[in-house]
Amino acid sequence: MEPAEALDNARDAAALWSVGYVRAAELVDAACDLLVTGHDGRTLAMLAGVHTRHADQEVPDLLEAALHEIGLDYYPPGSRAGAEAAVKALARRVLAGRMEPSALTVWAHTTFGHDTLEQAERLVELDDVYDCLDVTDMTEQDVDAEVNAEARRIVGSTDRTPTELGARDARNGGPLG
Repeated sequence: MEPAEALDNARDAAALWSVGYVRAAELVDAACDLLVTGHDGRTLAMLAGVHTRHADQEVPDLLEAALHEIGLDYYPPGSRAGAEAAVKALARRVLAGRMEPSALTVWAHTTFGHDTLEQAERLVELDDVYDCLDVTDMTEQDVDAEVNAEARRIVGSTDRTPTELGARDARNGGPLG
């Protein structure tokens, strides 16, 4: 694993943890990956040293400081910013082929429902479309294509992942930002 990939994974895990999509143990694993790939920090090392059996109790006390040590944002559980980052993280998974489009819509619908998070609203609506395929002229592939288009919109062409930033900075001779 490359350092920027470990950073991307930690960013997404932190966002997904803030909405309850992943358990705290995944953040411990992400911290281990960060250390192995050359990232450093006292609190990051403490986070990596948490036994997964105790992760739910210990990670919340360490996570914010560990993320700040490596330049990532912290999202408190239940925060709007965390929800938006989680939607973006799962949209990236769909675009990478690591998550089915319909799974993204089901998650958005069950997690947020209608009229609660603007960024997820179209995904929620598309989940309803999947449920009504038998009474429309759309196919599952048509809806999948719309979900993929929405995922691209959510991620946005200006969204820069740490991996992309590292590639850009390497070309410019600068450090990973």
